[in-house]
Amino acid sequence: MRITFTARHFKSSSRLKTHAENQVAKLKKYYDGILDVEIILDYVKQEQVAEMVAKVYGTRLAVVEKSEDMYKSIDLAVEKLERQLIRYKQKLQEFDKERITPIV
Repeated sequence: MRITFTARHFKSSSRLKTHAENQVAKLKKYYDGILDVEIILDYVKQEQVAEMVAKVYGTRLAVVEKSEDMYKSIDLAVEKLERQLIRYKQKLQEFDKERITPIV
């Protein structure tokens, strides 16, 4: 999994970058087919925004979270992306079950 990190309108610390990358790396245990994750951190009108775009086989999953703290925004975005990955994986498994069902 390739992780791309971008900070807009501010200079990010290495600690913040490491935190974001470590949180995103944990997503691999929910779905192994993640190809690429783009992390975009931004300041917008006193809000700190974390945007994440995960590219998986066949689709893109995107989340945006805002809060007063950048670390909290990252954690919330990762939780939301985790739920989307679980739903996507269940959808793939249901599709495989329908395709393999024997015809009697």
